Amino acid sequence: IRRLVSFMSNQKIQKPTLTGQRFKTRKRDEKKVFDPTQFQETIVQGLNQTGSDLDAVAKFLDASGAKLDYRRYAETLFDILVAGGMLAPGGTLSDDLTRTEFCLFTAQEDLETMQAYAQVFNKLIRRYKYLEKGFEEEIKKLLLFLKGFTESERNKLAMLTGILLANGNISASILNSLYNENLVKEGVSAAFAVKLFKSWIHEKDINSVAGSLRKVGMDNRLLELFPANKRSCEHFSKYFTDAGLKELSDFARNQQAIGSRKELQKELQEQMERGDAFKDIIASAREEMKKNNISEQTMIGIVWTSVMSYVEWNKKEELVTEQAIKHLKQYSPLLKAFTSQGASEILLLVKMQEYCYDNIHFMNSFQKIVVLLYKADVLSEEAILKWYTEAHVAKGRSVFLEQMKKFVEWLKNAEEESESEEEEAD
Repeated sequence: IRRLVSFMSNQKIQKPTLTGQRFKTRKRDEKKVFDPTQFQETIVQGLNQTGSDLDAVAKFLDASGAKLDYRRYAETLFDILVAGGMLAPGGTLSDDLTRTEFCLFTAQEDLETMQAYAQVFNKLIRRYKYLEKGFEEEIKKLLLFLKGFTESERNKLAMLTGILLANGNISASILNSLYNENLVKEGVSAAFAVKLFKSWIHEKDINSVAGSLRKVGMDNRLLELFPANKRSCEHFSKYFTDAGLKELSDFARNQQAIGSRKELQKELQEQMERGDAFKDIIASAREEMKKNNISEQTMIGIVWTSVMSYVEWNKKEELVTEQAIKHLKQYSPLLKAFTSQGASEILLLVKMQEYCYDNIHFMNSFQKIVVLLYKADVLSEEAILKWYTEAHVAKGRSVFLEQMKKFVEWLKNAEEESESEEEEAD
């Protein structure tokens, strides 16, 4: 054993050493150099071969996606398809690279051709879904480059963009690019918007356009297509109506009116919270009516909403009626100021009906509120009877008509007694 231990202690322990052996780097770990030149040449060559046959272009693009790196060179691809080559900042074509004459900008300037080009982009993006985001970014960029394009090129791009928006290929948020200060100042944005909205409405309708604009919060920003000194509803309306887009003018006017009504409602609520005198609130509201051309019917709707939004209501049904009566008794002079016309009284009754239906704790309060406002001379018997017989809406109709039955009978009897007394007097 001693000999064995002695032998082992004399042996040198081999330490691990690094050798000079090289391992082959995996291909996916190698960083590729961004070089769109070869990519551009391949795409341009293919487009030159397919020419103006857009079906052949779509097939070529479909097949090329399996061989070329569309993901890496998406911007280059879209630049070529739109402008014929890679675009330098500002929208000019890069001089040192190959380009093609077969692209959107050299195509015929008509809606049918633009629809065919939209199909090319649609097929490409449906086939290679990862291009979707890059395509939207491309459109945003192109809109910022509008000053660098000719009028004809802008017109084609506008028509194409309208069609793409109608088809849902891109989001209406791309319109943000049109609010660029320089484009707005020089009138480029407004002129482009005319062509864009014409093709969009042609493909769909104004309701579809309105829905898409609302979705991205653009419905209240259309006036920003004009510089500050021309940013009025009147100027917008005339410009787009003269261009054959009365539907868009009406929509913008309506949105402006909605915005004004929201601001007015907010102001009314603030005045109530401050405890301003009713005469001051009424005077201020009438001034806004005149300024924004708001009818009394619209105004009574705003006043009702403001009055009812101002309070935090009790959640218990048995207590909320008492709370509502007390609150509305206080604010009845404000309601009375804007019910000088029969149509305004009817509208108020309808608003009350809808409110009591939409807020379930008020379902049993409707009749008591009507009686209160009748006694306060806000509502006339003629208006109440007309609402009961023909002017009510569907919401909670059977419940509210049943609630009102006895009061309506009383009103009718009172009216008959009044008439007979007048006859006797005669």
